[in-house]
Amino acid sequence: MTQPISRFTVPDLDSLPDDMRDAILKVAEKSGFIPNIFLALAHRPAEFRAFFAYHDALMDKDEGLTKAERELIVVATSGLNRCQYCVVAHGAILRIRAKDPLIADQVAINWRKADLSARQFAMLDYAEKVTLDAGRITQADHDALAAAGFTPDEVWDIGAIAAFFGMSNRLVNAGDIPPNPEFYLLGRA
Repeated sequence: MTQPISRFTVPDLDSLPDDMRDAILKVAEKSGFIPNIFLALAHRPAEFRAFFAYHDALMDKDEGLTKAERELIVVATSGLNRCQYCVVAHGAILRIRAKDPLIADQVAINWRKADLSARQFAMLDYAEKVTLDAGRITQADHDALAAAGFTPDEVWDIGAIAAFFGMSNRLVNAGDIPPNPEFYLLGRA
């Protein structure tokens, strides 16, 4: 049984504005397939553009957190939010960026039992607090991150990534968007 890409309207690729179609085809060229999230969000062009602009601003930086650390945050928070799509899709990206076929599964299930550094534990502890209990964040949380070696800009990024993917996880779950089968095997061997 094939699950639909979304419970909402999924437009035909050829019907999309040129900038969106080009962005989607660029991702398809790089990955070998079109991730379902692109097609699922394409029914609202302004939201598609805003979503991916902020996603890219957070995830494609070369300064501060590494790209693997950014993906660690996504996988951990998506696991906490029970978002199958983001755990599977970003788990694949994490495996590739960390060059570790085991890390994504460990982090998604229970990051506290994963083979992580003290710095990564501090980072994910804060990301979890942003995800589940942001109203209780205090100066002590920021002091712990500073002690772990994070700059204020990196702390902002940890919080922003956790918050952005909290929104993304909820949209994906509300839209019942399944992960592409291709994601399951990426970075495993």
